[in-house]
Amino acid sequence: MTAPSNPALLITGARPYGEQPQDLLIAEGRIAAVGPEASSHAEQLRAQGTQVETLEAEGQIALPGLVDLHTHLREPGREDAETVATGSRAAALGGFTAVHAMANSSPVADTAGVVEQVHRLGLDAGYTEVYPVGAVTVGLAGEQLAELGAMAESSAQVRMFSDDGHCVHNPVLMRRALEYVKTFDGFIAQHAQEPALTGWGTETPAQMNEGCVSAELGLPGWPAVAEEAIIARDVLLAQHVGSRLHVCHVSTRGSVEIIRWAKERGIDVTAEVTPHHLILTDELVRSYDPVYKVNPPLRTEADVHALREGLADGTIDVIGTDHAPHPTEAKECEWSQAAMGMTGLETALSVVQMTMVETGLIDWRRVAEITSAKPAEIYRHTHQGRPLAAGEAANLILVDPAARRTVDPLQHASKGRNSPFRGMELPGEVRATVLNGRAVVREGALV
Repeated sequence: MTAPSNPALLITGARPYGEQPQDLLIAEGRIAAVGPEASSHAEQLRAQGTQVETLEAEGQIALPGLVDLHTHLREPGREDAETVATGSRAAALGGFTAVHAMANSSPVADTAGVVEQVHRLGLDAGYTEVYPVGAVTVGLAGEQLAELGAMAESSAQVRMFSDDGHCVHNPVLMRRALEYVKTFDGFIAQHAQEPALTGWGTETPAQMNEGCVSAELGLPGWPAVAEEAIIARDVLLAQHVGSRLHVCHVSTRGSVEIIRWAKERGIDVTAEVTPHHLILTDELVRSYDPVYKVNPPLRTEADVHALREGLADGTIDVIGTDHAPHPTEAKECEWSQAAMGMTGLETALSVVQMTMVETGLIDWRRVAEITSAKPAEIYRHTHQGRPLAAGEAANLILVDPAARRTVDPLQHASKGRNSPFRGMELPGEVRATVLNGRAVVREGALV
């Protein structure tokens, strides 16, 4: 993306990675200077007639812009739920400078034409970079490989492919997909859900985690092994063909153990966890509030602890929001009829701060790794997730860690109101988001 012409920006007193205060100067889309020389460099620019704006950031933490490998923007086809424009605004407010839009739009993003459309809509919106994810199979039907090569060669340059929302459950098809994407250094992001074990396609599909709560409520259960069996199969397939596998929204303790085992064997697998799986449990389903209905389902307290530990020790590589907006009527109905999914772009970093930083499991430098550097590395971005250093692309955010806010989805930029954190007080607030040198969020509001 070409950096637009903007005034230079001098950020004063920010704390890169939560460490010692530093000034940062941004000019021509890049970080021009960090530290004492930033102010002197800014004066030189002013003397040369360049407009330099100042952004005071005392007490605020500077981080690289967040990168989400797992976002649902719904467009084309479900503009009643979200558009690329509204999702982009939500992403910017949440601190994301790049998001990857899943393929389950209507039509499905399984051709070069659709992924190019999504990419273009993201450029037009201009609040965050939008990278379309291509479907693995035609129509997400799991029967025939989609045009993987054509999508990779398109102007969208797709490198990530996923049938998210559906599992590529046919092992032969999964193997072929893994082999195909190797030719252009792509990767497959698997939605791990064995359909037969979750009643998928039947009149009684699984509704929540299988366990004590599901038994007491009489709701069809979603066993952990339905996720774990697919992950175990796929890491072996990835090893067999020597390809890259990414596991979407890991939710069980057993899945963490399988991924840890695979990494110890040198298998090229990465994994993500959602913010909501780091804090919410299946006990919430007792309310029968469909806002807690999600795929994969909310699990147990033991699973939550395993996910946090796996994220802290590097077994789980990144945070993926699985931002899934729905129209109000799709969530405010009977549990069994409600759509699965939760919004998350505008609350993700706060949940990470609450569950991982304030618990002492990780520091802010590690936050930068799991929310920015590693997801950018997985996709092979060269200008996202970069260090806060002179010469790097100016994609960064400022966070006030001392702020506290009560979540009100009605105030969100996303069209989706289905936030599981509504009414909850969360820590932290994104005060500024800088995209390619341009401030798209200032003082916590869109510019």
